[in-house]
Order: sequence, then structure tokens, then C-alpha cells
Amino acid sequence: MVLHPARFTAKSMTCQFTAAGFSRLRFAAMSAFRVLGVFLILSLVLAAIVGGSQSDKETLLEQARKSEKNGDYKAAEQAYLQVLTVGPGDLETLKRFGILQQTELKFDESIRNFKQVLDRDPQYAEVNFFLGVSYFGENDLAQAIRSFEQELAAAHPHPRCRYYLALALQSAGRFDEAIAQLDREVEEHPKDLDALYQLARIHKNASLQAIEKLKAQDADSFQLHALMGELHADEERYPDAIKEYEVALAKRPDATGIHYAIGVAYWAQHQMDSAKKEFTESLKESPKDALTNLYLGDIAVHEEHFAEALGYLLVAEKRQPEMAQVHLLLGKSYRGQNQPEKAKEEFLAAIRFDPTAAQPHYLLAQIYRELHDQQSSASEFAEFERLSKLEKEKAAKLSPMN
Repeated sequence: MVLHPARFTAKSMTCQFTAAGFSRLRFAAMSAFRVLGVFLILSLVLAAIVGGSQSDKETLLEQARKSEKNGDYKAAEQAYLQVLTVGPGDLETLKRFGILQQTELKFDESIRNFKQVLDRDPQYAEVNFFLGVSYFGENDLAQAIRSFEQELAAAHPHPRCRYYLALALQSAGRFDEAIAQLDREVEEHPKDLDALYQLARIHKNASLQAIEKLKAQDADSFQLHALMGELHADEERYPDAIKEYEVALAKRPDATGIHYAIGVAYWAQHQMDSAKKEFTESLKESPKDALTNLYLGDIAVHEEHFAEALGYLLVAEKRQPEMAQVHLLLGKSYRGQNQPEKAKEEFLAAIRFDPTAAQPHYLLAQIYRELHDQQSSASEFAEFERLSKLEKEKAAKLSPMN
């Protein structure tokens, strides 16, 4: 049968086109599905590889940590090298590997690792500090100082950086700069015993050098004898101190402060007559000096010359109104003159300015008893016992026998 052209309708054409198009679309969809499947498989494989590598890395790092902790540095090195094989150029691993090498005193190798890190990140956390330590270990002081200064410029520098910078500056002979860094370190960390020790050491060495220079210039100079007197007094070698002070005074009779220093040395040995003589001479140099008047007041109280003591102590109080010892001695003087109310006020002032001292509480307890205030007396005596116990415990801890 021959189809008439008029019967070759649009509907028949649509049916034929749809069938053919569907075949082609189905083929394209299947092809795309296959590609998608291959892609998904590759993604899973890649994820497994990366995940496995990350897992291996963490395992190796943990092994390195344990080996370091156990002191097996060779095993730790091998672990770090394996990590760097899995992930070449990992900054944290290079940093930690460098720290390990530094611990082993392999400063050159550690420097290379630290530099690799800084080449990619010049402010990577704490690496400039560790680089400075390695340079310091190599005695390359200029590079060490530069690295420490770069670390201190960071937002959060290593907490020991300033201390090590001070050590490097000290080793380079830059003592004033070292002292400045240590002063700042102690200001920021008052309990940094290492910094305090180094600070004392620098000052001590500077003092010894100055003494040697004085000796070289004039071994019998006024200055050298006065300085040696101070050193002996600091060491509580009072007879030696007095000898040096007296030689210094003989060389320069008009020198101020020497009579006072001799008076303190005699007072520390309970030689009150000699001490009073020297303090009296010192008072001629400076009649209103608080400490000279305080010592003379103390001696007068010891001798029970209470009216004389008040004369000295009231001068001392004007210059040092918050000195607890002045008020304690004033209280004793008023009590000695049978003025309990004034004595009470002075003992209360002594407690206010030094709450940790036990003696004022004991004396105040006696005053309250004299004033017939038994409750206050008992309270002050209990506080005296408590503080006395604390003082004994503190003294026991500081004893060289412990």
C-alpha cells in the first residue's frame, strides 16, 4: 500500500522522531552514568589514599612524641623523616624535627629545618625563638639576637624569648641591654627565678670588675675601703666592716654617711654605747634624717630613757609616718611614761602599717589588760600567737637545715 502524501501527518512524524530521540537520549544517559560511576570510584579511592596518608602521618607523629619522651631520639628522627616522606614540606613537622635536633645539639641541622619553615612563613609560631636558641648554641650571637628580636615582634612570642635574648646580649658583652631585658622580664614575670639570678649575677660581676679597677688605680683609696666596708656589712661581717669604714674615715674625715654605717654595724652587734656615739656624730651631718633618729630612739628605749626616745622618734615619724617600727617604739615610749591611751594608738598604727608583725599585738594585748578590756586583750593575744606561729614556720622553711 502506498501512503498518500496527505496521510503522512505530523502525528506520525512525531512518533518516529520520539522513538529515535529516546534511543539516543538513553545512550547518552547510560554513558554519563558510566562516567559518573568511574568518577565516584576514583574519588573514593583518592579519599581512601588521602585518609590513609593522614592516618599514617598521625600515627608516625605519635610514635615520634613517645620516642622523644622516652629519650629514644634516633627512633623519633626516623618517625619524623617518614612523616616528611608522606607529606614533604609540612611546616609543623619540620618545626618539631628541628626542636628534636636542637635537643640532640645538632644545631646546624635544626637551623636548616627552621629556615625551611621561615622561608614559607616568616612568622610561623615560635620558630624564630627556636632558631635563635640554635644560633645561640652555635655561639653565633648576632644571628641569635636577630632571631630573638624577630620572635618578640610577633603577636604571641615564646614566653622564654626575652630571657634568652638577655643571655645572648650578655654573652655579646652588651650588659646594659641585657639588664634592660631582664628588668622587663622580671617586671612581667616577678617569679622568674632564672631572670632574677641572671640579673643578680650581672650586677655582681659588674661590682667585682669595678672593685678590681679600683684596686688597680689605688689599692688604698677611700673609695675602696668604703666599698669593702659595705660588702662586709652585707655579709654580716661587722668587725671587718668597721675596720674598713674607719680606714675610709681616716682618709676622708668629712665624708658623710660613714659614721652612720659604723653605727649600724655596732648596733647589729648590740654594742649600744659605741653605736650611740656614731649615730650622734651622724646626726650632726643630717639632724632630721629619719633612720638616724630611729636608731637613736631605739637605743634610748632600750636604755629606758623614754623622754629622750620620744624626741628622736617624733622627728623620725615626721619623715617616715608609715614606718611600723617608728610607731612600735613610740608605743613603748608612751607606755614607759604611763600613757596607755597614746601607747594603744601607736601600737594600732604599727599593726596597720605591718599587719604581719606579731610583737605589736602582744604589746597591745598588755595595754588592753591595763585598760581593763579583757576581751580585746584576749583577742590580741590570740592574734599574737597565730602570727608568731606563722613566723616560726616561715623561719623553719628558710633554715639551711631544711
